Amino acid sequence: MLSIGQIRTRDCRGWTRRELLRAGMLSAVGVSLADVLRCEAAGSTDGIGKTPAKSVILLWLWGGPSHLDSFDMKPKAPVQYRGPYTPIASSVPGLDVCELLPQLARRAHRFSIIRSMRGASNDHGIAGTIGLTGDIAGAASLSGQVLPGAVKPTHGSIVSKVLGFSPAIPRFLTLGGHLHQGKRAIKGEGGAGLGAMHDPFRMDYDPEHGLQIPHLKLLDGLSPSGIDSRERLLNEVDQLARRVDRSADMVRLDQFYQQAFSLLTKSGARDVFDVQREPETVRRRFGKFRFGQCCLLARRLVESGARFVQVNWSSHVEPVEDGGDGGWDMHDRHFQQYQDRHAWMLDQALSALLDDLDERGRLADTVVVAVGEFGRTPKINNRSGRDHWEHCYSGLVAGGGLRTGQVIGASDRLGEYPVTKPFSAADLFATVLGQMGITTTTLTTNGLLPQGTPIEELI
Repeated sequence: MLSIGQIRTRDCRGWTRRELLRAGMLSAVGVSLADVLRCEAAGSTDGIGKTPAKSVILLWLWGGPSHLDSFDMKPKAPVQYRGPYTPIASSVPGLDVCELLPQLARRAHRFSIIRSMRGASNDHGIAGTIGLTGDIAGAASLSGQVLPGAVKPTHGSIVSKVLGFSPAIPRFLTLGGHLHQGKRAIKGEGGAGLGAMHDPFRMDYDPEHGLQIPHLKLLDGLSPSGIDSRERLLNEVDQLARRVDRSADMVRLDQFYQQAFSLLTKSGARDVFDVQREPETVRRRFGKFRFGQCCLLARRLVESGARFVQVNWSSHVEPVEDGGDGGWDMHDRHFQQYQDRHAWMLDQALSALLDDLDERGRLADTVVVAVGEFGRTPKINNRSGRDHWEHCYSGLVAGGGLRTGQVIGASDRLGEYPVTKPFSAADLFATVLGQMGITTTTLTTNGLLPQGTPIEELI
């Protein structure tokens, strides 16, 4: 039996029509290979012409990093605000960063820091929806309250919709599990009104077990090494399709299998996901921990044609010490955990990603964004931690033809509120998508409501 997703029933030999249709829409489909080839012959595979950026890598720092302990330090603030760390000079005059980020300090000329990001909620679920969709509509809080309105599609799904189906590799991939706080999944990780066909192709990398693709579990004797040809599997699907119906959704299902199992069974395609094919020096440069290897995999994916890759730092907001999987939500023992794990991992992996893309000539056409759903309280709490703070936080942006080596916006002397140029997550991603040629006109043409205003200082 082939299990797809989390829906498990016993109809149709274990698959319901709902499960089959969900599987058929997991990948960005809807444009035939002939359509793609016609676009290629015309000089463009995406119908939006030549643009500065071809791809986006979003490093989603789930849980909310502290801006005061990374890119917006306040050494002159009272001790209960500034914390124990010292700012160090970077390769850009006036752009100081935390002493725990020395590698990023040496590469500051390759990125810009926005110090005046501003959100609208200090609830992880709601803020996560805002960060990933640019809108608060339909967001769900930790308590289970669902806000009015329909959830908007996430940024990667918009890219999938606008660029259309790619027969070689999915347009939009997410590395990491479904985002959640507690046991409650957040809203806004997929295609929403665009349909499940624009959900991300989800996978993960475990340093001990290698690549994990939760949507594709090959059981009952079927495995990538045991499949003689795609025809064998497609024959199975055809039999199921006849048991269910002959609708157009079955065409999507067939197309999904052709893509997904091509990725699993074709040696050339499968190689894309194999970070072990990289030289040992490269793997060590990124770091032999999950986030580092996922950053390396993200580079391999965009190099192979993926257009939006989201790397989730963790699935749970909580750090390991609080029962999570390493998230940034450090209400307790913040400084100990930050210096023991988070700071050096981010410093190493992000620096390696920028270097690697630059050395391969891909940083110029790949936007890299590192940001969380909000920041953390400037004032330290009585548990040596920092709590949720949506009023001001920082984001890092590099590559893709955007202007770098600068600080954009500023916070007040305590890092509590923006004093110049407040920007929203919607503004940030309007800028990023604009670099890919996805403008207001493009969005409205595709039936999407534009979110935010591009940040002029980056363009």
